[in-house]
Amino acid sequence: MPAPSDAKDNTPLWAGDLFGETHLAPAPPAPPAKWRQLMPGVAISAIVSAAGAWFSDHYGMPIILMGLILGLAMQFVSADPRTSPGLEFVGRTCLRWGIVLLGFQVTLSEIGALGLVPFVALLVVMTAAIVAALLGARMAGQGLAIGILAGGATAICGASAALALYGVVGRERVSQAQFTLTLVVVSIASALAMTIYPELARVAHFDARQAGFLTGAAIHDVAQSIGGGYAVSNAAGAAATVVKLTRVALLGPLVALAAVVIQRFDARGDDVSPWKALALPPFILAFLALVVGHSLVAVPALISANALLLSKGLLLLAVTATAMRTRTDLILQLGWNSVLPVLAATATSFLVAFGFAFWVIQ
Repeated sequence: MPAPSDAKDNTPLWAGDLFGETHLAPAPPAPPAKWRQLMPGVAISAIVSAAGAWFSDHYGMPIILMGLILGLAMQFVSADPRTSPGLEFVGRTCLRWGIVLLGFQVTLSEIGALGLVPFVALLVVMTAAIVAALLGARMAGQGLAIGILAGGATAICGASAALALYGVVGRERVSQAQFTLTLVVVSIASALAMTIYPELARVAHFDARQAGFLTGAAIHDVAQSIGGGYAVSNAAGAAATVVKLTRVALLGPLVALAAVVIQRFDARGDDVSPWKALALPPFILAFLALVVGHSLVAVPALISANALLLSKGLLLLAVTATAMRTRTDLILQLGWNSVLPVLAATATSFLVAFGFAFWVIQ
């Protein structure tokens, strides 16, 4: 006999075969809940990130660099379609919240305490790094977007800034392989700088203020920059912290400027008004709101410390997931010229920062 059916109902359907026998046909399986779709990718990202944190803690390597290396080594897991939703979620959502929570680490009063001359010098260092990256990208035959990505990552806060800028630049302008390579080179350059720059500051007989400016202005990632200052002295570490957090606070304006420049000079046929291009992503607005709120209302040290720890964890998850979604064979095909923008920006930021520390910062 014919089986009653309802396309909108998942209840079992009665069905009959050619011999008149009746049996209960199983209903089609319901689609898994959204959190179940995310779990495989989220779980593998957490496991690899935890391994990266363990290696960083036991062998003294930068945690972001370890996450990138292990993520690239685990790239094969992205071939399983079950991991795709979770890896995409971690690479996007964890990144945004990690950057937002950085707003608890800086206040406007700390920026003001830097002083006018060091602040202007810092702006010159950052501008020189971005210009050098743009020139390096042009010499290497690469596009404007790659120069902005490399220059912004070098000028602001390394991998965190690169992740934020990638959301503005877009995957259609910078491939996933090029982006991951930029993250790796920025992290390696930052790790080397943390080791070398404090020794150069000692050789140049810099005082705490000069050494703090050099390490705070010329080392990319936040942890390595501040750690480089404390490798000289506690006073130099305190000075480096103020300089570095001032750079972090300028992440929002740089993202807005990058959006305008991209739309103006590399629009790819899009007709976007300048006002729309100037609009910041919501997570950058939230970051700036936290900076202002933290400046107006005192936040307990425990909350600030836990926010920093959570931010580091979320950013580690994001870079690990990004690395796992990158094809290593495409990275190998990029060639040496793909690292030229980051190298040019790194060398320029060091030379300009060292010059200011030697002749201007007193």
